[in-house]
Amino acid sequence: MDKILVLNSGSTSVKFQLFNMEKGYHEVITKGMVDRIGLAGSKIIVKADNEHDFTMETPINNHKDAIKVVLDYLLKKHLKNTDELSAVGHRMGHGGEYFDKSVIIDEDVMEKIYDTIPLIPLHGPAFVHGLEAVTELLPNKVQVATFDSAYHQSMKKSAYLYAIPEEYYKNHRIRRYGFHGTSHNYISHITKDILGFQGKVISCHLGGGASICAIDKGKSVDTTMGYTPSAGIIMSTRSGDMDPYIPLHIMKTQNKTADEVNTMFNKQSGMFGLTNGHSDMRDIIESAENGDKDCAFAIEAYVYSLVKTIGAYIAVLGGIDALVFTAGIGENSPLIRRKVCERLSYLGLNLDEEKNNLRPAPQEITTSDSKVKVLVIPANEELMIAEETFELISELKDKEAMAV
Repeated sequence: MDKILVLNSGSTSVKFQLFNMEKGYHEVITKGMVDRIGLAGSKIIVKADNEHDFTMETPINNHKDAIKVVLDYLLKKHLKNTDELSAVGHRMGHGGEYFDKSVIIDEDVMEKIYDTIPLIPLHGPAFVHGLEAVTELLPNKVQVATFDSAYHQSMKKSAYLYAIPEEYYKNHRIRRYGFHGTSHNYISHITKDILGFQGKVISCHLGGGASICAIDKGKSVDTTMGYTPSAGIIMSTRSGDMDPYIPLHIMKTQNKTADEVNTMFNKQSGMFGLTNGHSDMRDIIESAENGDKDCAFAIEAYVYSLVKTIGAYIAVLGGIDALVFTAGIGENSPLIRRKVCERLSYLGLNLDEEKNNLRPAPQEITTSDSKVKVLVIPANEELMIAEETFELISELKDKEAMAV
């Protein structure tokens, strides 16, 4: 079997999963994360290990240190040597208009990745640091990049172009890109297996960051996130869509800088802003049940944001076969699912309350006579990256075999 390491590099963390892969089969050997890179108390946390889970504090100054800690752990527990690794797959934030699928990394790909960093200045450098660290620690190892924006490159120009002077698109690449593409792509694959056909699907990735995607025959037609991940529906700390003059008004009347306003709309808004300080949906629901009116209102506003968008995407698709909930809130909040489905009952959507309230919920939570299926599918971006990495290295091996 091919062993594939999947890395998701953040600004102060690196998440990892090691897979055994072959066609039609996968096994998670181990997974975990390195946390607090460059900070006091840095550590590696291992979960779902076949032998045991553990946490170990160790000095970790940068991404190279972090990935070396991961490799040291894997070599101690799961690999005889690094030759057992067939490839390393990376989650990458932004592929611009260069990439509409995962790619094996070479010099040309690296140049294009560097060129997209200005499009995702907050998170882009961290993704690149992880890639550079693997290149240094495992020279000549095949690496694959999977881009959050790639899945949405199937959108038509009418869906991705903003109604601003065209020079800003041509010269500055300002357009709707969309994110969470790896998650939505995974949902499209699993939904096809459940339905037995590629239908009209609306995928709701509801976590701290959240986006909705309209999918037709496996292709992204539209999505809520835009030029940045700040756009779209209400999120935990992000405002989502708003009148574009609002930040300008605040800057003009309150003498705030662009960076200050950006921080406010990305880290102090959304559910956090509506509830005066709560960003975790579990806490918000509990507070609402205990009589907190701000939290109760925030839940209704959140549901309204979802329903409004889902309704628009039903119109865009010309109908709907399945509505899918995924990610932290989507998978774990029966209340949010129920409130959304109640507002969509006019579609002939009939929720099975017993299935919806089970933890974890079964994949389908609608009754047998429901005209629209509602599915709960656990997010698994890492598996999607592993599968696409496996597919690319298999193609590479085939080409090398033919060349011999």
